[in-house]
Amino acid sequence: MAFSIYDTSVSPLVFMLENLSHVLKVGAAHASENNVPAKDYLEARLAPDMYPLVKQVQVATDMSKGCGARLAGAEIPKYEDNETSFAELQARIAKTVAFLKGLDTGAFAGAEDKAVTLKFPNAEFNFDGKGYVNNFALPNVYFHITMAYAILRFKGVPLGKPDFMGRRG
Repeated sequence: MAFSIYDTSVSPLVFMLENLSHVLKVGAAHASENNVPAKDYLEARLAPDMYPLVKQVQVATDMSKGCGARLAGAEIPKYEDNETSFAELQARIAKTVAFLKGLDTGAFAGAEDKAVTLKFPNAEFNFDGKGYVNNFALPNVYFHITMAYAILRFKGVPLGKPDFMGRRG
């Protein structure tokens, strides 16, 4: 069987979201064990003009569900963006992973050549499916997951590369 656009997109998205879930579990445990209010981690950011941890997770999940839905021709689920706890972020990740795993792999046939247009208030981006996955969706998801990891590291959470990469033994 040939390597497909599904394998290129959904498989790594699910893998990285599951790793993000683990990173957040470590963060929540660290906050609890050190009597640090979870809010101190959830609202933390690396620089004043960067998103806080909560928004990093929201964007990573939004990009992930958007990628899968656009390639499969499915409706993109709408989320409220109202998470205020580690548990709510975990639920959001779980919901996104379930959505991605529930997409029909057959719906991805030919999606590498499918036109994908993203419209923003001040810009429009046009891709074929392959370019969308490789040059927009995956880089954005990896960036926001990396920022979530970095914020927790900055706050002193004992995380390492194996936590990020999913190689925890």
